[in-house]
Amino acid sequence: MSAVNDTKFSSAVFLLTGIPGQEDVHLWISIPFCLMYVISIIGNSVILFIIKTDPTLHEPMYIFLSMLAVTDLGLLIATMPTIMGIYLFNSREISFNACFTQLFFIQSLQCIESSILLLMAFDRFIAICNPLKYASILTLPRIAKMGLVCVLRGITIIFPLPLLLKRFQYCGDNVLSHSYCAHQEVMKLACSDNKFNNLYGLYLSFLIMGLDSLLIILSYGMILKTVLSVVSQTKCLRALNTCVSHLCVVLLFYTSEIGLSVIHRFGNSSTHVLQILLGYVYLLVPPLMNPVVYSMKSKQIIRVFCDGLDHRNPLGVAN
Repeated sequence: MSAVNDTKFSSAVFLLTGIPGQEDVHLWISIPFCLMYVISIIGNSVILFIIKTDPTLHEPMYIFLSMLAVTDLGLLIATMPTIMGIYLFNSREISFNACFTQLFFIQSLQCIESSILLLMAFDRFIAICNPLKYASILTLPRIAKMGLVCVLRGITIIFPLPLLLKRFQYCGDNVLSHSYCAHQEVMKLACSDNKFNNLYGLYLSFLIMGLDSLLIILSYGMILKTVLSVVSQTKCLRALNTCVSHLCVVLLFYTSEIGLSVIHRFGNSSTHVLQILLGYVYLLVPPLMNPVVYSMKSKQIIRVFCDGLDHRNPLGVAN
């Protein structure tokens, strides 16, 4: 009997959804998604290549930036098959096991990204509030350990989610309202009692978004206090300018994540389209904008990139 149930479970599927009512123009909608994926992959890959090839960028701030780029690439790879499959090939079916696997990677990578943003805030805090000990505190072995802790934290916290979801029974049409598997959406389809899973999801939201964002706010509060105590206005602005890129990325990440979480839990049918669009913003816009924001604000990355172009075209001849 157990074998029969296992066979039935493994053959069951969820149905993913694109943008409701726009099925006739899915092929046209796929064009901006393709552009977003291509630009995001190229942008994050270029950031990684520049940081790897230039020894002057082997500093804590840029090492954390490379970690962020790797995490964004992982998110793009995890979501691309189902999103592009719907809009290019109208492939809506996804097996339970594949759905739970995608859910695990999306949630764990989001948790890792939140941890990396916290480390980047810590980096700015040490650089501004305790610059004399910056090099001794953020050594390469210590940065490697911090990165490992981020990965282990994401895997450990998220790993129970697919296991808990797999224990539930699912009935009805099993239609998800996103083009990828999201924890809140899958949980709503369960016929079993999911109160514990719902409470665990709220606990994770507090532990990841709440704790990390609170620590980032505290870090910037202490940074602002230190900067305002500086007599020179020029030095004050210069110190704040090093934080602008990180602040933009933090606001982009947490605003979309908190907004989607709130709509999932308290939204109604009138917010369905908004929920779908915000889901795309939550997953695709941060990987797209992160390399753009950091490239625009980092003179070193721009310099290395321009030097690379000059090296490829030393005479300055226009192509």
